[in-house]
Order: sequence, then structure tokens, then C-alpha cells
Amino acid sequence: MRTVSKLLLFATATLLVVAAFSSTAFSQGMKMGFIDDEKIKLEYKEWGRAQEQWALEQKAWTDEAALKETELAEMMDEYDKQKLILSEEKKKEREATIMAKRDALDAYTRQIFSPGGTAEKKQFELIGPLLENVNRAIELVAVEENYDVVFTLQSGLGYIKDTYDITDKVLEQLEKLDL
Repeated sequence: MRTVSKLLLFATATLLVVAAFSSTAFSQGMKMGFIDDEKIKLEYKEWGRAQEQWALEQKAWTDEAALKETELAEMMDEYDKQKLILSEEKKKEREATIMAKRDALDAYTRQIFSPGGTAEKKQFELIGPLLENVNRAIELVAVEENYDVVFTLQSGLGYIKDTYDITDKVLEQLEKLDL
């Protein structure tokens, strides 16, 4: 089933590219290829090392958050058991301590797990250079073996020759339309 999905995706992408280019480009015999993103991730050794490092970092953050949650729960349980015998002053003191602990836990989880947080930055730090290497390798193979277009099965377009760039022509048309 996965192979059928790959072929269907590749066929659809191929049709879109062929439709997008002029008949002269098509008549010249466009050379296309594709790469399997998942296979790259599975077999690229550096990717595996980065994933292992990411898993270790993530486990450490998750363990730290779980420890903070456990401490907070224990503190709240202890307070619930003793609140009937505590003075008003001690109750307020304990409640303030509990609130501080809860705020610290919230701050920690936001710092680590929110968008733009430590986890996201670390993942980009680990994976970013590898993605650059993959893109560079795609381009080198495409240029060396004279591919016009290379697709990736998950992310779409991996490489396309500059000669197919019609951006300037579209910008010219946009200028004409705005007059």
C-alpha cells in the first residue's frame, strides 16, 4: 500500500510539473527523479545520531517536569492533610509556597515545550545542519546527473533547475496588471 501511495504521489507531482512547464520544455525530454524522505532518515547515520541525542534531551526535560509535578502533588497532599490544624498564617504561607511551586512548573514547561522554546531550538540545532546536507546532496546529484526536477515524497520539491524559474516573468506581468 505504501508503494502505491508513493507512486500515486510521484505521478501526481510529475503531472503537475509537466503541466506547469511549456511544451518546449516537455518536448526536450525533462529528466525527473524522487527521493524517499523516510529512507533517508532511516539510513543516514548522522540522522540516527541526532535522533538519539534528541530522545535523550527530551527524556531529561520530561523527567524534570515529572519530578516537579510529583513534588507539587506531594506538597498539595501534605497541605490538604494538615490544613485543618494549621493556623491562618501557616495556611497562607503554605498556599503561597504551593502557588510558587505551581508557577515554577508552569514556567519550566513553557520555557521547554512552548513554540520557540528550548526543545524546538534544540531540535533545530540537531536537525538543521542535517537537512542542509540532505538538500546539498540532492542538488549535487541532480546537477551531476543532469536532473531537471527532483521530488521528495514527503516534503514535495527537492530540486529544480534554475532555467525553469519564471518568477521574473510573473513579476513583470504583475507590474502590467497593476498599471
